[in-house]
Amino acid sequence: MATPRRAKGQEGRFISGVVEGFYGRPWTMEQRTELFKREQRWGLNTYLYAPKDDYKHRMYWRDMYSAEEAEQLVALISAAKQHGVDFIYAISPGLDITFSSPKEVAALKRKLDQVKGFGCRSFSLLFDDIEAEMCPADKKAFSSFAHAQVAVTNEVYQHLGEPDTFLFCPTDYCARFCTPNVSQSSYLHTVGEKLLPGVDILWTGPKVVSHKISVESIEEVSSVLKRAPVIWDNIHANDYDPQRIFLGPFKYRPTELIPKLRGVLTNPNCEFYPNFVAIHTLATWCKATADEGPRDVEMDDEEQDPGYIPHKALTLALTDWLQEFLSTDQPGGPRCPPAHLKKDSMDEEPMQTDKGDSSYVPGPGENPLYTAEPLTLDDLKLLSDLFYLPYEHGSTARTMLQQLDWLTSNSRAATAETDQVMLCVSAVFFQMQMMDCTFFFTQPPGVFQTAEWCSRAQQFDDMCEAVVQMFNRLSNAPNRSILYDLYNYICDIKSGVGLARTYVKTLGVRGRPSAQLLNGDPEPWDFRGGLSGEFQRMLPGHGNRDLFRHPPMTAVYCIRPYCPEDKVEVQRIFIEMQKAGEGKVPPMTQPPLICDSLSTGDISPSPQCALVLEDEIGMCGYALALTDAKSAAAKIQRATSDSVFEEFPSLITVQMLPRVTDPSPAKRMIGQLLSSIRSTGSRGAFCESRHSDRRMLDFYTQLGSFKPIKVAGLPQDILAMATSL
Repeated sequence: MATPRRAKGQEGRFISGVVEGFYGRPWTMEQRTELFKREQRWGLNTYLYAPKDDYKHRMYWRDMYSAEEAEQLVALISAAKQHGVDFIYAISPGLDITFSSPKEVAALKRKLDQVKGFGCRSFSLLFDDIEAEMCPADKKAFSSFAHAQVAVTNEVYQHLGEPDTFLFCPTDYCARFCTPNVSQSSYLHTVGEKLLPGVDILWTGPKVVSHKISVESIEEVSSVLKRAPVIWDNIHANDYDPQRIFLGPFKYRPTELIPKLRGVLTNPNCEFYPNFVAIHTLATWCKATADEGPRDVEMDDEEQDPGYIPHKALTLALTDWLQEFLSTDQPGGPRCPPAHLKKDSMDEEPMQTDKGDSSYVPGPGENPLYTAEPLTLDDLKLLSDLFYLPYEHGSTARTMLQQLDWLTSNSRAATAETDQVMLCVSAVFFQMQMMDCTFFFTQPPGVFQTAEWCSRAQQFDDMCEAVVQMFNRLSNAPNRSILYDLYNYICDIKSGVGLARTYVKTLGVRGRPSAQLLNGDPEPWDFRGGLSGEFQRMLPGHGNRDLFRHPPMTAVYCIRPYCPEDKVEVQRIFIEMQKAGEGKVPPMTQPPLICDSLSTGDISPSPQCALVLEDEIGMCGYALALTDAKSAAAKIQRATSDSVFEEFPSLITVQMLPRVTDPSPAKRMIGQLLSSIRSTGSRGAFCESRHSDRRMLDFYTQLGSFKPIKVAGLPQDILAMATSL
């Protein structure tokens, strides 16, 4: 591999720090000044000014800064120098520049000359996130897009006197964008060959947001670019998803990379104060000394890199961050900014009131005073686990997802009837006594499974409660500015965890069935994602990129009319579900249901009142109905009060295989059948379920429209539910 070239003055200086390069509201001048203090304290040396939504950085790059804007930038550049931070001013003209126009190049030089007059000595030209198609004038002047960019960059670099730090961001800034690949990219080869050696090149790794960056990948791109790249690291960037923030450590970048790179700049979360962890752990990584000997970046063992252990770096960062949370004298607290960085009155922070010292003492029998418990390090560790990294949940979050998946997959164990299990045991015991057998009994497996389910449910509930308590303590932390940056996220996770917690309690009948789960009139906080969520849920691939991969992904279902050829498959599903319930009640003791005869084909469904459900495997469910159920009751010799058939003359039954985890298809089939029944003039419909069939009872209950009814002569184990039409 060719040795990367570096310009004079660059040897030995590893660029490390922060790029403000996200889309969204830029940071304030006060926040940037606070960033410089943190960088100085933690040993970082660079700040790259590149906020995408600063008009004069990108969209209106030709416009000069006003006197007031100039005053702020002068103060900001001065503050960076004061704290030993190299202020790099970036401009992004790629949206509409005509590379071949001398007038355009002159405008670019004029703008950078103005910033140079503010005291800035380091610059960057960015050509990221733009269309690669050249205008007709540029096509005449340049043989390729890369040649156009390089020509302008070299000219500007020389015009500015070849500054010690000058960064170039290519349009193909990650391996994924390279055609056909990094080593064969004509674009990158042109950049590497033609760009002056004193210009450094920004690179994000294998992807825009790279999960891992290996030494081998950096050696490959360095060979093509003829220099070591500066990593623009988006591992903590969240501008692409308003529901996520990343509070995990700098990770999956082995310290072996340090001597292979020109530098690393993190482009972190849009919210300033929560970036404490991202920047702090990057600083710890930069101080590490790479151990001799190769280490595989693909390994998940954090202990593989003695120079930098992510979970230890995270604990160190969170310990320091806790002090900032607990003090109003720390950054983000209600204090006045320096006069030269003050904002207009219309942009001032909201009024902050202090907690004060209440002299009120409650009397006997009165409510005690509410006192907020102080935030703890464990709270911040939990917070980080819940909002970890783009490709990975923290350990607690993974455990919660695993527990919830197990609890829902084994929900039958939650309501196992111990007395029914023991009834089966007693029957076997009697039979074996009659046979004069010697035997030993152990506790039935179902009892063990129920105990395990209850134990896991309690563990899950405890973890949910810890999230609630973390939310409460965060909400009462003295440093309100940090809280405001976090509040939407912690409120969202508290709500999501609360829904899961309620659902598990409902499964275990540990509380009344929640009205907020799957009913027809939910509160707006019971469904997530707004219009964007609606679009995603309609797509067949939604869920394919969940970080917790074990739960089933969204399936595509087909609902179609029942035909006579479906009889065998319907019987198969019915028998399979019957067998699944045999462990609870011996089959010979089960009372007959009208719907059983409908499912077995002994009674045919009414015209236009039968549907089947199919997935990619085959038939997985059905919904059948009788517009007149009275004759069917007589056929199986079931004595049912005529008054029931007068008010609810029709019968409906539905059954799904366990692999159908989404209730939506069943709801849709029920809706279609009820519509067909209504068109015949029927006043209402009822359904029957055994008490032991908790799955279908829960389904009918959650529909909301079916209510339990009393039916004289109905066997004790059968529950009837009905709806008026």
